[in-house]
Amino acid sequence: MSIEKTVFASANKMRGAMDAGEYKHIVLGLLFLRYVSVSFERLHEKLSADEYSDPEDRDEYLAENIFWVPEKARWSYLSKNSKNPEIGIMLDQAMRDIESENESLKGALPKVFGRDTLDKLILSGLIDLFTNLKLDGTSADFDLIGRIYEYCIGEFASSEGKRGGEFYTPKSVVNTLIEMIEPTRGRVYDPCCGTGGFFVQSEKFIEAHQGQKSDVAIYGQERNHTTFSLARMNLAIRGIFGDLRWNSQGTLLRDEFPDERFDYILANPPFNIADWSGDLLREDGRWAFGTPPVGNANFAWIQHIYARLSSTGIGGVVMANGSMSSAQGGEGEIRRALIEADAVDALVALPGQLFYGTQIPACLWILARDKSNGIARKAKLRDRRHEVLFIDARKMGATVEGKKKQSELSDEDVSKISRTYRAWRGELDAGTYDDVLGFCKSANKAEIAKNNFVLTPGRYVGAGDLEEDGEPFEEKFARLMEELGRQFAEGRRLEKEIEDRLVALK
Repeated sequence: MSIEKTVFASANKMRGAMDAGEYKHIVLGLLFLRYVSVSFERLHEKLSADEYSDPEDRDEYLAENIFWVPEKARWSYLSKNSKNPEIGIMLDQAMRDIESENESLKGALPKVFGRDTLDKLILSGLIDLFTNLKLDGTSADFDLIGRIYEYCIGEFASSEGKRGGEFYTPKSVVNTLIEMIEPTRGRVYDPCCGTGGFFVQSEKFIEAHQGQKSDVAIYGQERNHTTFSLARMNLAIRGIFGDLRWNSQGTLLRDEFPDERFDYILANPPFNIADWSGDLLREDGRWAFGTPPVGNANFAWIQHIYARLSSTGIGGVVMANGSMSSAQGGEGEIRRALIEADAVDALVALPGQLFYGTQIPACLWILARDKSNGIARKAKLRDRRHEVLFIDARKMGATVEGKKKQSELSDEDVSKISRTYRAWRGELDAGTYDDVLGFCKSANKAEIAKNNFVLTPGRYVGAGDLEEDGEPFEEKFARLMEELGRQFAEGRRLEKEIEDRLVALK
């Protein structure tokens, strides 16, 4: 069993009567505390051994992007007191002390440990568990803790069902969008950032491609304050710094970045939200393609994201499948306007059961401000004006081991989708693009207009080739006709039996 699964399974046994929604703040809060303490204490030891450095100089830690941790908030102190009846109160105070010393963490850390209803054996058990987590004194320590943190968030989302799925986007979906639009340099924005999954995977993508984290600036907004706090901890635990903002009204009603424009936007907005204050936003300037229906926010999100793209920006949005075909409330006209304005680059139909707690089928919208890919870049990328790429990935994915109602895209699936899109754009390292029956199709505006601007990929890609089973046509035809005859005969027999029984009832 991996260390991630071991930590979650061990912690989960201690949960008792507490639900996952409460318990995650305890587990993830302690994991965060362990991380910042180890990080701090490692640098503290290094500075203490240097006669020219002061281990109590906060600027030394700031220069290394390490949080200052007061003495009684350090893991070494708390672990020694793990059996103290007041350990819950001590942990809450440790969180407050860290926040007071680090402006970027104010209001982000949980203070849920001192409640009378919380069994102190749970706390001491978890502290011992994380104390025994072996760290080797290298940067790999923090990669490990980050992996455990990410795994726990995913597992809690699974156990919470629909509530969990509202703040957590499955990793394979995040990776698909990241690999498609490749946010390696510029400003990255998520208007409903949840726990920050898109930001974390963006940073991993940059590292995997030998890029520099400093080449990307991160911006995000979240309406749920609890989830907002999780996002800040999730980024901090990996040393990722960004401009994350919260307000209780949400992005559509109160945009925190109204004058900013972004090179990449990645988002998984809540699906089909009816109560989004659409009646208050009828004249909003973001609705360049038509006023979204009051009863559904899907096209409010799509238009908000397009409005915040820079002149060459690309946006990747997870949406409910209904957004590709619904005609209610003027949505069909909005889709028509988006296509006629060349705002849509690609549509990807995803397989079912990817999202925790909901069976609503989903898709990916790729929006682009400049589909000509810029005059200066035409030698490298194709001019795709007046075309849209359709990808039907519904047959991809496989059931997650141990979770019958949960599926995920494999690395091979993610690569096939992303490389198809990038080849279509003309990126040389992705190979050449060709339509593939049953999987992908580059359609022009005229073809889309013939389909009344319905954007469901299945309408365009056609049916894939059937696997050859080796049976000669004549034999197969004779066999199927014989089988059909037997079924007709059985149908007539059942029909006669029903008639006889009805007569007997008279």
